[in-house]
Amino acid sequence: MSNQLDGIALEIQWSNLIATVTEQARALQRIAFSPIVREAGDLATALFDRRGRMVAQAVTGTPGHINSLGAAGQHFVRAFPPDSLSPGDVLITNDPWLSAGHFFDITVMTPVFRGGRCIGFFGSTIHHTDIGGYGVGAGARDVHEEGLWIPLAKLYEKGVANALLFDIIRRNVRTPDHVAGDLAAQVAAGRVGAERLNALCDRTGFEDIEALADAIIGRSEEATRESIRKLTPGTYHGESIFDVPGGQKITLKAAVTVDAEAGELVIDFAGSSPEAPIGINVVLNYTAAYANFAVRACLDPDLPNNYGSLFPVKVRAPEGSIVNCRYPAPVNARHVVGMYVPFPVLKALHQVMPDRVLAEGSGAVWTIQIQGKDDEGQPFTSSMFNYSGGTGARRGKPGLSATCYPTGVAAVPVEVLEAAMPIVFTRKELRRGSGGAGRQPGGDGQVIGYRMRTRDPWLLNVVASRTDLGPEGLEGGADGMPGRFLVNGKPVNEARKMAMAATDEVLMETPGGGGYGKA
Repeated sequence: MSNQLDGIALEIQWSNLIATVTEQARALQRIAFSPIVREAGDLATALFDRRGRMVAQAVTGTPGHINSLGAAGQHFVRAFPPDSLSPGDVLITNDPWLSAGHFFDITVMTPVFRGGRCIGFFGSTIHHTDIGGYGVGAGARDVHEEGLWIPLAKLYEKGVANALLFDIIRRNVRTPDHVAGDLAAQVAAGRVGAERLNALCDRTGFEDIEALADAIIGRSEEATRESIRKLTPGTYHGESIFDVPGGQKITLKAAVTVDAEAGELVIDFAGSSPEAPIGINVVLNYTAAYANFAVRACLDPDLPNNYGSLFPVKVRAPEGSIVNCRYPAPVNARHVVGMYVPFPVLKALHQVMPDRVLAEGSGAVWTIQIQGKDDEGQPFTSSMFNYSGGTGARRGKPGLSATCYPTGVAAVPVEVLEAAMPIVFTRKELRRGSGGAGRQPGGDGQVIGYRMRTRDPWLLNVVASRTDLGPEGLEGGADGMPGRFLVNGKPVNEARKMAMAATDEVLMETPGGGGYGKA
């Protein structure tokens, strides 16, 4: 087998694994009920070995989901050792501290069997339409107000659905058919991955993937360490300040230490803001996911993203800080802080690799969830949908307009949303001139207007950030414009779910990105 894992043969097997997990992701998107998964790609899929190490990820997915899913693999194999599992078992959790940081993101792990022995897992994490409780906004006071908590459990056992668990899930969510449908999509996508992996083993004669996983992970780790060894040793500091729903100012500080001899990076968020009383707190998994994304984007983005390439980067944050919150802190809108994590890391890395860093961008996507009745009086709860601002400019290129960075999700088309719920969009256009000026200008935000087709009051959750402080420019570039959130033409800055009148109209103007260099 060792000869098969050398050179060109190893590259071929690696390409086969990437194709397999990408097919898993495509199957999930085709089958999913929720527009945020089907249209926006708010998901992650990956292959794990028996030890719970992420070997390969799909070419689609968000950093927060992908790297958090990678961390979840270790928790699953500790709770369910591979040799204790049977064909047909499927595992599940949405524990924020073990997986992706809030209840909406449910992780499903499908064991792969060959010759009656578990040889690995296919995992997926997706954002579900609803999980009960408060909803997608930041207004809950502790995690137990935010929805249904699913511990590490078996969703299927020997091919038989866990009827009680499915019943508990359906009875605790507002959109039971959508949630059950999306869970079925995750299970089906895992089975697709398992079939393709067994077909790969049939072609190659492999009895398992342990040697292949060792080779891929080992090479990825050594290549990452070698990239770090090329950096100038030292500790570099970055800081980012931004405002969140309700007007609170958040500070994130990152000290990035380059240990060139060991080939390691340590990222320490000491000095960052403490936990917040609203649901914008971030678990360490999610913080590490986005911190690692910043490093990987600058250091050597062509390397595989797996257990090996992530291992040399250590992420620390004080317990009780907003980026390492303690139970029972509310976390449902954790993205509103988590998606700013890359910016202080990038500012620190600018001091050691300035040509690879971009200026601050709009940061967290603006997320929306709506509950109410349509114009025929039928109740509905929307899936989350989101809109982005502009990215920061790069040293040699302008920023991108209306682009989700760092999360990378797409916006659900307005036609899809209008078909799925009683909403009417009145405006959707670029917010010209909102990007900061500079030698390279920041990307522009966008303007989105909407109202509801209803005769009844409705509820609106909007998680908007940077409505006071715009993204900072870099190397003398100007700041981007902050955003604006307006109801009936009046500015609103609210962290909690809002009661809306039937005729209310909403206008959102997302921030522009920071400029790079003096104009």
